[in-house]
Amino acid sequence: MAEKKKTFEENLADLEAIVTNLESGNVPLEEAMEKFKKGVTLSKELEKTLSDAEETVTKIMTKDGQEISVKNNQDEGNDQ
Repeated sequence: MAEKKKTFEENLADLEAIVTNLESGNVPLEEAMEKFKKGVTLSKELEKTLSDAEETVTKIMTKDGQEISVKNNQDEGNDQ
């Protein structure tokens, strides 16, 4: 059976648990290295998810179906 993909919130909670565990200092070196690697991987996945979400949120569709970046339009208006 395929493993269910975790939500952003579940991955964030996993990362927070890893950080808390590593900060305690009571983890054997080998386990700490594995947890650190997993934490880096989770961090990259979370960063990509946030980046993708930001990109999606900052775009709108025009009447003819063209995408316009809201962020670029806002940046142009802030050159005062």
